[in-house]
Amino acid sequence: MAPISTRIGGTWLMNELGIHSILSSSRDSKLLCLQRFVRLFAYGASTLILALYLASIDVSDAKIGLFMSLTLWGDVVISFLLTLFADGLGRRRTLMMGAALMTASGLVFTTSSNYWVLVAASILGVISPSGNEIGPFKAIEESTLSQLSPASIRSDIFAWYTLLGNAGTACGIIICGWLVQWLQSLKGWTPTRSYRVMFGIYAFLGLIKLGLSVMLSEKCEPEPEKQEYNQVTELNDIEIESLLSSDEYDEAAESRSKRESKPLPPTPSKKRSIWPSISVASRGILIKLCILFAFDSFASGLAPASFITYFFATKFSLPEGTIGTLFFITSIIAALSNLVASSISKRIGLLKTMVFTHLPSAIFLALIPLPSHAFPAMSFLVLRACTQNMDQAPRQAFLAAAVLPTERTAVMGVVNVVKTLSQSGGPVLTGWLAGTKRFWVAFLLAGALKAGYDLAMLKMFLGYRSREETEADGREQMRTREGAA
Repeated sequence: MAPISTRIGGTWLMNELGIHSILSSSRDSKLLCLQRFVRLFAYGASTLILALYLASIDVSDAKIGLFMSLTLWGDVVISFLLTLFADGLGRRRTLMMGAALMTASGLVFTTSSNYWVLVAASILGVISPSGNEIGPFKAIEESTLSQLSPASIRSDIFAWYTLLGNAGTACGIIICGWLVQWLQSLKGWTPTRSYRVMFGIYAFLGLIKLGLSVMLSEKCEPEPEKQEYNQVTELNDIEIESLLSSDEYDEAAESRSKRESKPLPPTPSKKRSIWPSISVASRGILIKLCILFAFDSFASGLAPASFITYFFATKFSLPEGTIGTLFFITSIIAALSNLVASSISKRIGLLKTMVFTHLPSAIFLALIPLPSHAFPAMSFLVLRACTQNMDQAPRQAFLAAAVLPTERTAVMGVVNVVKTLSQSGGPVLTGWLAGTKRFWVAFLLAGALKAGYDLAMLKMFLGYRSREETEADGREQMRTREGAA
């Protein structure tokens, strides 16, 4: 039997890393995390070869940049429409539609070399030029996970959700890199042909994701509006009673007790509208966050993963297998860092974790193009990965806590649309800079913009308390007064 200290230490470690939280989560939560792994595996594989594939069919650097921007613009439209109406149409149904579009895009890339046909497939379907999230999936999954997870473990669930996504990207990149390099070593295999095999695998993974979406239960659909009404009514009682004197408080508490003992009058049933509603308070937070996220996302668009792989392939003549191994290492480091971020956020808060972990990665991003040899540049890329994604889980938890539960899908959808729209302007500029032999400027500008975003985020939201924190404070105050009475 293990010593007590060992068991206590193991329990502490499992709590710190959120292992208990993910193991005790619902079946639907586990399925959503598995979906993200499969999807990001496909994105990682396609990201490694996307720019190289376009170059192999004689597409110029400027047109490669235009392709990536058009892809992101198309994603804005598709994601906005699907996430805006996801709660009305059904979250599971929307995820299935997105998986079908992902499969269709892979099939087109497997069979066609026409530039504009590929553009159309990437706009109407789902192709990730950056290796990161694209399409309607992320907003719907995050909203559903927020609904399925209690606030006390939500940060842990999002950390594992992000970690599995990064792990999927890592596995997709390294397997794609070495598989492509092996195929090209076979007699008669051209680079273009080997790249198309990977897009065929991409389409197959879309079918797997479709199957996982079918397995989700009814619990993933939006909660009835009645629950939110009761929560808001209870919060209003708490806020009002906190302002009363002792005698007035006793009368108010007695009145509330009588009201709660009576059944609520029946409310006329009405057909659920597909149009979402966002409260005035949530709109104010949403506008501020969208402005800040726009700067960060434009910076991400200046240095997407597809262009970073293209940069290392063209400047240092690295083969696909070596690049795949490099990005596998950075993705694994980024994945593991999410667990550290969850532990840090429990101590210093979500906002400070977001800022203090993201700022170093911005600095290392700006340093990547400066060395004239591959090893220092690769070292800066690895150092960037150490904190690159540590802000993601805290940011998701921060946004989920700032708005009402029934608003989350629409709000996260709007945020993702704003981020994608802002990101879409970056590749055009980077493609032009690459074509004029000034690729390095894109990295410097991206690092500077990301650092500015971090500082602005800290200034605007330092000391901010979310709806859930305010509600918890109100309930604690009510319990204190009831104990004193």
